Amino acid sequence: MENENKPSTKKVGVMAWVALILLICILSGAFRTNPSALKILDFTNLCGSFGKVGSSGATFLGTGGSGVREGFMQGLNLIPPIMFFCGMIAVFEQMGAFEAAEKVFRPLLRPILGIPGTAGIPFISSFTSSDIGAVMTRDMYENKQLTDDERTVFVAYQYAGSACINNTITTGAPLIAICPVPLGAIIIVEVICKLIGANVVRMVLKAKARKQTAKEAA
Repeated sequence: MENENKPSTKKVGVMAWVALILLICILSGAFRTNPSALKILDFTNLCGSFGKVGSSGATFLGTGGSGVREGFMQGLNLIPPIMFFCGMIAVFEQMGAFEAAEKVFRPLLRPILGIPGTAGIPFISSFTSSDIGAVMTRDMYENKQLTDDERTVFVAYQYAGSACINNTITTGAPLIAICPVPLGAIIIVEVICKLIGANVVRMVLKAKARKQTAKEAA
């Protein structure tokens, strides 16, 4: 049976709001390059790095590799941060961050994507990590917080221009230096395109549902 996604009537306390703000800061990447102690409020910094050797900066992933070996090591490298993230999310959930997110993001996410406000945390995290967004989206679907159609629309949003902030800064770094517009404008265009693509999928699903309803009524 599909989830109706009714607004939560549970009272949200001060601790829940503090937990939500802290979680958004950690996942948003806003403090990733902060030179002060506030950099601890970034998920990437919390995960840290491993195996750097001398001035070459080589890690246990190696350098100059290709093929299955490199792919395996890249996958292995994802296990610690995802395990850490799952534990961290469980703590924030107990603190009430998800109830607060429902109240904050429902007025935003319902009109622009047609998904419930509880998807606000994976929505924020998807800007910097496609893996974390995927884990949370799967969990929300399995816990019946997202219907199948809502999951499809949300996935369409996440994986077009996946992790747009991180990937634009890292993978797209060679192009940023020669780009005539600022980095912020690039990311805004990416987000707008992601929203357009997700809503195209949303309209296709609605048209399919109407067609199925008309077929059943005939």
